[in-house]
Amino acid sequence: MFDFLDLSRTDIGLIGLGVLLLLILLRMPIGIALIAVSFVGIWVLLNLKAAWGILTAVPYDFGAKWSLTSVPMFLLMGFCCYHAGLTRGLFDAARKWMSGLPGGLAVATVFGAAGFSAVTGSSVACAAAMGRIAVPEMMRNNYDPTLATGTVAVAGTIGALIPPSILLILFGIFAQVPISKLFIGGVGAGLLTAVGYIAVIMIRAKIDPKIAPAVLERATKREKIMAVADTWPVILLVIGVFGGLFGGIFTPTEAGAVGAFLAFVIAGLKGSLTRSTTRQALIETIQTTAAIFVIAIGANLLTRFLALSGASAFLSQMILEIGADTITLLIGIAILYLILGMFLEPLGAMLLTIPVLLPILRDNPEISMIWFGVILTKFLEIGMITPPIGLNVFVIKGVVGNLVTTTQIFKGIIYFLLADLVVVALLMIFPQIILFLPSLLE
Repeated sequence: MFDFLDLSRTDIGLIGLGVLLLLILLRMPIGIALIAVSFVGIWVLLNLKAAWGILTAVPYDFGAKWSLTSVPMFLLMGFCCYHAGLTRGLFDAARKWMSGLPGGLAVATVFGAAGFSAVTGSSVACAAAMGRIAVPEMMRNNYDPTLATGTVAVAGTIGALIPPSILLILFGIFAQVPISKLFIGGVGAGLLTAVGYIAVIMIRAKIDPKIAPAVLERATKREKIMAVADTWPVILLVIGVFGGLFGGIFTPTEAGAVGAFLAFVIAGLKGSLTRSTTRQALIETIQTTAAIFVIAIGANLLTRFLALSGASAFLSQMILEIGADTITLLIGIAILYLILGMFLEPLGAMLLTIPVLLPILRDNPEISMIWFGVILTKFLEIGMITPPIGLNVFVIKGVVGNLVTTTQIFKGIIYFLLADLVVVALLMIFPQIILFLPSLLE
């Protein structure tokens, strides 16, 4: 039917990639674009019957993977904690302990976000939760609006590094690497990121105290201890889920179900588990899971299309023939993701590119897939705060309303972006920051 086009199979694959990028630039939802291009591409390469057959088989084969059940379960755990208010004590405890430091409330926000990250796999959820709690508190204490909102926007990105992380789960499934090792590898990168953000806050507050006035009201020792006691829901949940996971009691897939169950039990014990809370958590879990699965199924179809056309092999060979060493390759990948992050949300950017990149990376003995999965997540999270899209920035804008402009929030993240670049450099120069803890599981 398409013989008159006189194109090779590789040409068709490359044209398909070009059309895909064009559709994404035209703002077509990335999941639909992936499915449409892959379906038409397979039709051109084979025939309509084969295209329908693959379109029918791939969603079923992908959705039937047992490891994928952890995605909705971890999402349910996070949404339950969020709507039931199980994490509210985190910021309060951090605030009472850190208020004496330069920029103490902003520092407390980063600590609170790191704690919240342990019960949610989403940076957007983390940013939204901390934005509602921390921004009003900082504004009441006359913090500079750019520092207050910028801190919350960047602190939210820790949510995708510290486990459980939906991005790491999906990377583990696609790259066929142990999710438990990705989880524990993300801890090192997440903590280093938090340290970088805290350093930026304290240095800026020390240089210009007006942007983060000292908090005059100091908590007593008893109040500090009581505040820590109020964090028991998160502490219990983290011990229950990750203690069992890394203790070998259950698998990462089972950990999601255990976490969701514990979240509902703890919410019930606190008296915050209402019909409205449960309904909202379930609805948001279903909506988010559906969106993730559509994109993931599209990425699976794209992998099939590129393999059939030979485009993925062609691109891999082309890069190898260029003779780029590992460092040059990684710098190129970093630039690619930083650019994509300006226009695409992280999940879409990851699933759009890994069908092309995985064959190249697997053939490179110098690159650990555990390390790459974590640093890839870090690249994607930087994209969550870079203009013009900067999803976390718009989440914070939605929380604060007209009190702060979008431009002010973007201005507030500039110094944190510099810290992120330093963190990425350290992760690339010293890969053991990521790999040391996973090596202990071997």
